[in-house]
Amino acid sequence: MKTAQSKVKLFQAPPEARPIAPLVRQMLELLGEDTGREGLTRTPERVEKALHFLTSGHRADVHKILNGALYQVKYDEMVIVRDIEFFSLCEHHMLPFYGKIHVAYLPKEKVIGLSKIPRIVDVFARRLQIQERLTQEIAQTSQEVIDPVGVGVVCEARHFCMMMRGVEKQHSGAVTSAMLGAFRTRKKTRDEFLSLVGHRMNGL
Repeated sequence: MKTAQSKVKLFQAPPEARPIAPLVRQMLELLGEDTGREGLTRTPERVEKALHFLTSGHRADVHKILNGALYQVKYDEMVIVRDIEFFSLCEHHMLPFYGKIHVAYLPKEKVIGLSKIPRIVDVFARRLQIQERLTQEIAQTSQEVIDPVGVGVVCEARHFCMMMRGVEKQHSGAVTSAMLGAFRTRKKTRDEFLSLVGHRMNGL
């Protein structure tokens, strides 16, 4: 069992990483802040740690995280893990976007441990991202790792770059999908998946 300490080590900065804190301090000063005041004295170091955590997916190895959790099972019905919460950073403004992701697959010969699908989501969400690519990467990796008959992914998200700046629309959401294999070629399979997960944007 992984301890809390080993989990922290997983998201520490790599040894070769150059320090970010001095750059954060410089940015705050250019914004007109007093980096010597009480509330900001440790902010640069906190931001550095946060950024290393929020972009840790760039350094993650999917195969190591999955750790061979594939099992031979005679099961050929749809497997769905829905409402997987995620947080990511938009690569255009480095502002958060967040929401829920639904992943489904049709097993061929193997199934994957259910907890591993949210881990796949985390690997790609903890990167500088756009929603469209995030959705596609989760689908493609699930297809490669599980080798099922098909994979379907739906991502529902809200973007702070739309909510806090720009158009400033606090209640707008974006939905993206990626359908591979049977989910793309079989309308019945695709419709079953979409009907089971629904589109509950109001719940975000």
